[in-house]
Amino acid sequence: MSTIDRYDYIIVGGGSSACVVAAKLVREGRAKVLLLERGPAKANPIMHFPAGYMKFLAKDTYLSMHQTKPQPQLNGRGPIVPQGKVLGGGSTVNAMVYMRGQAADFDLWNELATSEGSNDGAWSYADLLPYFKEQEDNDHLAGEFHGVGGPLKISHLGHTSPMTRTYIKTLQGMEIPYNPDFNGARQFGVGFMQHTIDWRTRKRSSSVDAFLAPVMNNPLLTIETEATVTSLEMNGDQVTGVRYVQKGTSKQADAGKEVILAAGAYQTPKLLMLSGIGPEDELTRHGLKTVVALPGVGKNLQDHYECPVVATTKGSFGYYGQDRGWPMIKAGLQYLMFKSGPVSTTGVETCAFYDPDGNNDRPTIQMFCVPTVYLDRDVMGTEPGDGVTINSLLLRPKARGSVTLASKDPFDNPIVDTRIFGHPDDLRLTMAAFRFARTVLDASPMRDLIEKEIFPGPDVTSDDAVAAHCKRTVKTGYHPVGTCKMGRDSDQEAVLDLNLRVRGTRSLRVVDASMMPAIVSGNTNAAVMAAAGKAADLILA
Repeated sequence: MSTIDRYDYIIVGGGSSACVVAAKLVREGRAKVLLLERGPAKANPIMHFPAGYMKFLAKDTYLSMHQTKPQPQLNGRGPIVPQGKVLGGGSTVNAMVYMRGQAADFDLWNELATSEGSNDGAWSYADLLPYFKEQEDNDHLAGEFHGVGGPLKISHLGHTSPMTRTYIKTLQGMEIPYNPDFNGARQFGVGFMQHTIDWRTRKRSSSVDAFLAPVMNNPLLTIETEATVTSLEMNGDQVTGVRYVQKGTSKQADAGKEVILAAGAYQTPKLLMLSGIGPEDELTRHGLKTVVALPGVGKNLQDHYECPVVATTKGSFGYYGQDRGWPMIKAGLQYLMFKSGPVSTTGVETCAFYDPDGNNDRPTIQMFCVPTVYLDRDVMGTEPGDGVTINSLLLRPKARGSVTLASKDPFDNPIVDTRIFGHPDDLRLTMAAFRFARTVLDASPMRDLIEKEIFPGPDVTSDDAVAAHCKRTVKTGYHPVGTCKMGRDSDQEAVLDLNLRVRGTRSLRVVDASMMPAIVSGNTNAAVMAAAGKAADLILA
C-alpha cells in the first residue's frame, strides 16, 4: 500500500453528477477534491460528433455491459443494460437528449422526501428550476423556463430527416399538438428534442466539457481514471476515505470532510454493500460484516422500457446506409467543412409525449421516431434497411427491481433484477402504446412513405400476440435510477435523508441517479445534473 493521500472530499465516480459537484466544490468551496473514475479519461474524438455515439452503442469500449437477471415474465429474457465507463459517464456516450421531465415528477420527490404536512419545498420543481436554468446556455429559448449563459450548451440538432418531419406533421393530424419546448410549461405534444450540443461547434457538450474542463487545471482538483474503488474506509459510523485499485496497484485516500458517491444506480449500492452498508440478509449471504443495516440499499430500481413497431419505407427518408462507403465520406466532409448534414444529428430527432389513458396533463409514454430499422442486440427477425422504427417508452413503470451482490469481489458486476412488466399496468400501457404507434404508421402523411409493417407484422393483432411481442422486444431506455432513494424518516427503505446523507453514517452522501425516489418522465441526464447542483449546495452549506 502506497502513501495515503488526503483530501477534503473524495468523489467516487466520474459521471454527470460527479462533474457538477466536483466543479462547484473546487470553484465555490475552494476545497481539495479527489475524483475517481473507473473508466478512461477520454473517449474517441468521434464521440464529440452528434452521430458519433452510434459507432460505439454495441461495444464495451466506454460502456459496462450489465447482463440483467433472466425474467420469468419475459420468458427468460434478461436484457443487457449498458452504463457509461469513461470520464463524463453517460454524458460522454449518450444520445445527448436534454429532457427534464415533468414538474409533477419533482413535486413527487418533494412529497416523498419531506415530512408529512411540511411546507418545505426542498426538492419541488420550483426549487430545482433555478438549478436547471443556472446550468443551461440555450441557443434559442430563455425566459421563465430556460437559462442563457450557463456552462451546458443546449440546442436543436443541425439536421433532421424527411421521416422526422413527416412524423411530426402526422401526429398533429392525430390531435397531438406541436410542442416547441418539452422543457417548458407542458410536456404533452410532439416536436423536436433539445440536445446537449454546442450550436457553435456542433459538438457534444458533455458534463466534462461544461463543468469539469473549466477547473481541470485547478491544483485543488485531482482526477484519477482507470481507478476502481473497492471499499469505503470507516471508523465506526464515520466514513473516512476509500480504498481503490488503479492499474493493478492498491491505493488509499482519506477524506477530511466527506466521501461522495456518484458511481451510478448499479455501482453505488454495490459499493455500499461491499462496505457493510445495506440489507443485513444480503450482506450475511456473502460473508460481509454489517456495519450499518439499511434495508433499502439496492431496492427501488426503476428504468424506462420501450417496445418497437418497424416498417419498411418506399424510399430513403432516414439514415440507413449513411454510415458506410461514399455516403459516410460525403457526410463526414460536409460536417467538417460546414458543421451540417447527417453527422450533425443523433439520428433520433423527435418524440411525442401522451397518455394512452387520456390524461395528457401527465403523459405516461414517450414515443420516439427512429428513421431506420432499429432493434436491440438480442432481438432478431428483421434485416437492416430503409425504414422507420417507432419506439414507445414507458415513462413511470410501477414495478420495482433491485440490485444485489453477485459476490464480494469488487470487480464483479452486481446482479440487476429489472422486474420489467412486473406490474400489470406496465404491460397494459405498453401494449396500448404499441397499438397507437401502429395507427401512426397508417395515418397521413406518414402512410405515404410506408411500404409495409415488417415487425412484428400485421398478423400480430390479438392481446396475447401483442403481449408476446412486447415481452420479446422490450429494451432498456438506459436510465436506471432509485437504488439509494431519499425519503422521509418514517420510510424504512429510504437510504438517504433530505440532504442526501446516507442514514446511519456520518460524512457520506449519494449524489447520482440512485437518489431519485421516483424516476422522472424523460431522459434522466438533465435531472441528474440539476439534482447534483443542489447537492453541491447542500454539501457546502
